Amino acid sequence: MYMIAGLGNPGEEYEHTRHNAGFDTVDALADELGVRYWKNEGGALVGKASYRGHELLLVKPQSFMNTSGGPVSKLMRAYGVAPDHLIVVHDELDIEPGTIRVKFGGGHAGHNGLRSICDKLGTRDWFRVRIGIGRPPGRKPVVDWVLSRPRSKDDTEAFDHAVSEGADAVLCLIDNGLEKTQQKFN
Repeated sequence: MYMIAGLGNPGEEYEHTRHNAGFDTVDALADELGVRYWKNEGGALVGKASYRGHELLLVKPQSFMNTSGGPVSKLMRAYGVAPDHLIVVHDELDIEPGTIRVKFGGGHAGHNGLRSICDKLGTRDWFRVRIGIGRPPGRKPVVDWVLSRPRSKDDTEAFDHAVSEGADAVLCLIDNGLEKTQQKFN
């Protein structure tokens, strides 16, 4: 079993913001895999799917970004998911909009959702699909940037492309492992 945890903030005011790239990617996966039913479980919305012989848990924590680790760790324990079968999808400031990167392990780089997961799991050894949102232009504060929606046609297309690529990368990671997925997407 794999758990795919998309990070974001619950509520309409945060829908499709840059910080919710993880939620949007998990929603794209749900559409592709035919997940129509979401259950509120362990502080998250959980959808279940089968993919090429693997059971998948699609997870969107509903506790806000900074405390994502609680629902993720609770569901991992409940379903017996090992950290090396956890794939976290999140926004990444240091990656250009429209691109993604896949990696295993690493720090949290100041991302509070990742920090929370690291703290609750007691390890940093899990997969990450990083959705590029880029840095804010000019002197715009980072918090205002990540909590805003892409506005221009080009920004929206780049964001949507990265979300789609992120969903494809998750399935590639399950099918082909890290090295081949990095060769294809990084």
